[in-house]
Amino acid sequence: MSDFGFINSDELESALDKYMVLDIRDRHSFDSGHINGAMHLSPENISNFIDENDFDTPIVVCCYHGNSSKSAAQFLVEKGFKDVCSLDGGYEGWKENQKNIL
Repeated sequence: MSDFGFINSDELESALDKYMVLDIRDRHSFDSGHINGAMHLSPENISNFIDENDFDTPIVVCCYHGNSSKSAAQFLVEKGFKDVCSLDGGYEGWKENQKNIL
């Protein structure tokens, strides 16, 4: 079984339309701001997500700082998803990168 990969904010920015972004932060944090098009993934909806999505869909998992997303990405790989990445720096890194782009 393969492991997950890593992607940085610049790489994701240039290929955002190719990935499904899953944000595993708490609901309040997600509602306060998230990557455009991201889906909130939680213990309450993960089973449905696994049942309803194609295992070939490229996925990026996002957390606060890029730590918790690693274990979530590995979990998705173990469930059968083939192309899973953890976002380096998490949402906070993404948000900072967006400031630098503007």
